[in-house]
Amino acid sequence: MPKHYAPEFREHAVRMVTDKVAAEGCSQRSALLAVATSLGISDQTLRGWTRSPRVTSATAAPPRESLEEENRRLRRELAETRRANEILKKASAFFAAELDRPTTR
Repeated sequence: MPKHYAPEFREHAVRMVTDKVAAEGCSQRSALLAVATSLGISDQTLRGWTRSPRVTSATAAPPRESLEEENRRLRRELAETRRANEILKKASAFFAAELDRPTTR
């Protein structure tokens, strides 16, 4: 007798598979096996859910930002990182100089 799973559970399982493939860069098959094992369901059941148009449309990724917006965002992050790096360099030089000074106590 087949088990019936809640639609939320199905969507969560499919989202876990797509997230695992995106985050780890692993194959769809290995992601299916890992997620199915962790959730205690059959990998074939999960494979069927990932191919189902009903579940896939509900868990479709939100539209990506345009390349120009992404470039702007990344340039801002890079500038901020460079500023932070400069501050850290100056702070480390300051503290290194403090360690080299003789103490008069």
